[in-house]
Amino acid sequence: MATTRTTWTFNTAGQLLFGANAVEQLGDVAARLGAKRLLIVTDKPLVDAGIVDRIRRPLTASGVTVNVFDEGRPDPPVHAVNRAVELAQEFKPDTLLGLGGGSNMDLAKAAATLLAHGGTCHDWAGDQLVPGPVFPLILAPTTSGTGSEVTAAAVLNDTGAGKKFAILSNYIRPNVALVDSTLTLSCPPMVTAGSGIDALTHAIESYMAVDNEEFPLPTGERTVYQGRHPIANVLAEQAIGLVGRNLRAAVSDGSNLEARTGMSLAATTAGMSFSNVGVAVVHALEYALAEVAHTPHGCGCGLLLPYVMRFNAPARLPQLARIAELLGEDIAGLDEEAAAMRAVEAVARLKADIGIPERLSDVGVCSDQLPAMAEKAIGLQRILRVNPRFPTQQDLEDILRSAL
Repeated sequence: MATTRTTWTFNTAGQLLFGANAVEQLGDVAARLGAKRLLIVTDKPLVDAGIVDRIRRPLTASGVTVNVFDEGRPDPPVHAVNRAVELAQEFKPDTLLGLGGGSNMDLAKAAATLLAHGGTCHDWAGDQLVPGPVFPLILAPTTSGTGSEVTAAAVLNDTGAGKKFAILSNYIRPNVALVDSTLTLSCPPMVTAGSGIDALTHAIESYMAVDNEEFPLPTGERTVYQGRHPIANVLAEQAIGLVGRNLRAAVSDGSNLEARTGMSLAATTAGMSFSNVGVAVVHALEYALAEVAHTPHGCGCGLLLPYVMRFNAPARLPQLARIAELLGEDIAGLDEEAAAMRAVEAVARLKADIGIPERLSDVGVCSDQLPAMAEKAIGLQRILRVNPRFPTQQDLEDILRSAL
């Protein structure tokens, strides 16, 4: 049975280093951590693009011995984590540095967990099961979307079972999040669009979540998520406004450093917000969508976002009206409901402008697949309980049908 909550907490990375060319300070970061041997966890495309060399250079100049694990890939499989741990055990680093998008950073978080506590990834799957601090960890994103550089989640792929699972713990937030927008300059337009709309989804789901005092957490259960609260709301507002002002420009001109910096800050502040509050129906439905259509995560979230916003409107009219303002809508003279609908329309226009598919049928979903998708999503109670309106399975199917 859930009880009324009277307190909330806020957790994030131990330190945030933000700004263009922040990588040049990596030597100082390593010195503060006492790092002498560092393993970069990344992927081959980032090695080929020269980004790994940008990370390595200031470290070696400061006397740090560096090795590279470059077997990262989207939706990191458990066996990639195990390979990273094996290399670490051979190389004997004192610090890991996860470099890349959310997948590489999640891989690094999982490896840091196993290096500190042993066992397998499945041993720590679930909410707040990691027993203590993990291996020293720096995270540096090369996309602007997941916010994984500050979050408490590592999402992994069990390829044998054909499903994803997550390690959720405040202990896996890094010692240092290094966010350098110049690392995102080579990010392709569609990756920029998908990751950017993912950041917006994080911010909006956090901003519209169930209130902290009403979060239905059963007595004795522990979770990193806790519903919306004042600090998370401030960060979500910042992220929404930044996406509204910068995402179109970042997609249309990847060399626009001002827009890239704005999106880097949007992703990080959204990550700070949702990783304390939670995500909700958009993500539950996206997990089901990904199994059917194999859409990239951000693309799927962006597709579904306006339809879920419309479903949640009866419970969150003031928040939606504020979202409309943050996205640049003129809501003067409108009643609250009309102002709220402007937010839905603004998100729909934004996703169209950056090339996110409008409807489920655009990514190959058929009507007869919707009941099974809704059945899959309703099983994700851990995130559905964050939603301001608790949906039934029929509600979820109706949302999907409205998006078809």
